Amino acid sequence: MKPAPFEYHAPRTVEAALDLLESEGPDARVIAGGQSLVPMLALRLARPEALIDLNRIPELSGIRKEGSTIHIGAMTRQAHALASSLVFEQLPLLHYGLEHVGHPPTRARGTIGGSLSHADPAAETPAVMLAYQARMVLRSKQGERVIPAEEFTFGTFETALEEGEILTEIRVDARPEEGTSLVELSRRRGDFAMASAAARMSLAEDGTCASAHLIIGAVAPVPLRFDAVTDALKGRTITESLVREAVELMDLDQFEFDNVDISLAYRRKIGPVLAERALLQAFNRAEGLRK
Repeated sequence: MKPAPFEYHAPRTVEAALDLLESEGPDARVIAGGQSLVPMLALRLARPEALIDLNRIPELSGIRKEGSTIHIGAMTRQAHALASSLVFEQLPLLHYGLEHVGHPPTRARGTIGGSLSHADPAAETPAVMLAYQARMVLRSKQGERVIPAEEFTFGTFETALEEGEILTEIRVDARPEEGTSLVELSRRRGDFAMASAAARMSLAEDGTCASAHLIIGAVAPVPLRFDAVTDALKGRTITESLVREAVELMDLDQFEFDNVDISLAYRRKIGPVLAERALLQAFNRAEGLRK
């Protein structure tokens, strides 16, 4: 099929893009990498009256460090972030997450902000940003607002973006001293995840767990945080048996997805397995940083 007719705009500044969003109204759509939107247009699942292309706005791309904060432009390509030494050294969990995203051609076009704004429950980037407690910068003609990652994604393909707003930047505190891991199960490498687990862990001077975070993705409309699991690890010496016991505290009733590709029962079986693997790998990496 072919897309329904629409007007195409390619502004060169954020202000110009916001002007277009305001003038075109609610029937306008913003396009970033287009890896999700273009197929929807072709199938006529999306029928915007106007398409506003952000690819010619240089201020929306790039990765930089200011103080202890990493600033990631929403139009930064996934491939660029994956190849970034700054990301690998300061935000390794994002690097590990991007390794699982699609294939080289899709990462070459796909953007960090586009993935977050699309809010696919199986996507790795929303889970990573929730694990990192990132802040999303949203701009409109009325100004700018910054909201935490946990308040950005409402559900499947639903975000806090309001009419006339654009996600312009993601801000994340640098975490070079932590061990991190993202593991997932998919039918083939590059396919959508059936379930995923993202973990962060830092160790105290005596080797005990100082802090930990665990996020499970692709099992519910939004990535799920399991603080009960990580609270059981804090202040204790990490062992396989301790992690296994902590993972048993996961509230599996929060898992919701049940379909012909993978059942809810199977997701509830593999979720704790992935969580255990991610936490142990994060611990091993954190321990390696101390040597």
